[in-house]
Amino acid sequence: MSHPHTSPPYTSPPYDHELQVLDPATEEVVATVPAASAQDVADAVGRAAKAQVRWAALAPADRARLLRRFAAVVDGHIEELARLEVREAGHTLGNARWEAGNVRDLLDYAAGGVERLTGRQIPVAGGLDITLLEPLGVVGVIAPWNFPLPIAAWGTAPALAAGNAVILKPAETTPLTALRVAELALEAGLPEHLFQVLPGAGPVAGAALVEHPGVAKIVFTGSTAVGKQVLAKGSALLKRVTLELGGKSPNIVFADADIEAAAAAAPMSFLDNSGQDCCARTRILVQRSVHDRFLELLAPAVESVVVGDPSDERTQMGPLISRSQLERVRSYVDADAPGIRGKAPEGPGFWFPPTVLTGVDPDARVAVEEVFGPVAVVLPFDDEADAIRLANATDYGLSGSIWTRDIGRALRVSQAVRAGNLSVNSHSSVRYWTPFGGFKQSGIGRELGPDALTAFTETKNVFISTEGPAQ
Repeated sequence: MSHPHTSPPYTSPPYDHELQVLDPATEEVVATVPAASAQDVADAVGRAAKAQVRWAALAPADRARLLRRFAAVVDGHIEELARLEVREAGHTLGNARWEAGNVRDLLDYAAGGVERLTGRQIPVAGGLDITLLEPLGVVGVIAPWNFPLPIAAWGTAPALAAGNAVILKPAETTPLTALRVAELALEAGLPEHLFQVLPGAGPVAGAALVEHPGVAKIVFTGSTAVGKQVLAKGSALLKRVTLELGGKSPNIVFADADIEAAAAAAPMSFLDNSGQDCCARTRILVQRSVHDRFLELLAPAVESVVVGDPSDERTQMGPLISRSQLERVRSYVDADAPGIRGKAPEGPGFWFPPTVLTGVDPDARVAVEEVFGPVAVVLPFDDEADAIRLANATDYGLSGSIWTRDIGRALRVSQAVRAGNLSVNSHSSVRYWTPFGGFKQSGIGRELGPDALTAFTETKNVFISTEGPAQ
């Protein structure tokens, strides 16, 4: 299959620089893509504002119909999008197919909300009071490189459904699938300039999007450090901001849990997408009485994970995204550190083996900072209170898992752990029909779920007097 999509669908403005897209598994150049300047962003905002007015004026049923058609066109290109994602992001083929399918599902789900985006009638004296939910205008979505397809759609689908225009800035390393989806939007019949994709450098195109007064809201997914910059710059314009940021999620295993099941599930809770996942359960907290048994079961599970060519159906874990990310992960792991090591290919590509560190100080960098790679630590705890203390001993609060057969304990610990998304006897964090977001330094706001569209609207209150003229 060829991958000719190396330029954006809108190429009329001049570009100052180019972005080079590498295959993380081979280090080969996949494509070279023009990078947007600040002026390109400004021009795109002007086009988007005009398209948004026409889009919002459409009957809700017509907007919904076009979004469903968009979903159907994406569905017809799942394999193409998946293989493009494999090449630019190094994702395993199975994961990439799921991600492309998630874009389709998000569009379908959002389309279902267009005709249900209703206000309220509020009882008041002397008249009728109603609320209207109106679109914000132009929304900027700044997507990350770790899940380029689905996370871009998390913001784009509900924003479009609520009547907004969207300008998507993909990550510098992974623009290709976003560009292709923009082409599919036009093929589906969405109005020109309603959904634009502008690849570019974060400090240039991303900053211009955040600072433009014509952009009503920014949806940013990425590191906590950059998220704070986005919030600071957006606040100067009182811009609405949703931030989904870093994580250092706990996987809490109590002695009464099904230890075999917990150990079998643990590897892919932090190795999925090579650990490049904000929800990765990289802090495995195990009750001391079953600690040794858990490690005995965990070792073969980690060592058996198949790391290699992401286009091979048998592969479970691919490469890291870039050399700089590889060096970052290496900086957290001493060569002689005790623990469990899997295997990874040698030669070209950004490979790091599955790694579980034991005997780690709970305050060590690797135990409290987000590594964003296939590295986890195992920390013992004594009782429920100790587990909760360790789970909360981080600046982050995005996700986590609790393994126990005691439903009372599951509920108590779920209430006590400061995180936005928790799973009991599971590592599932994300479903497009449930809300997603973090506590503490893991972000602001919620995405996905039944309220996703309202996050892209303004509430307008209208009072209509019913009192007649004075007699």
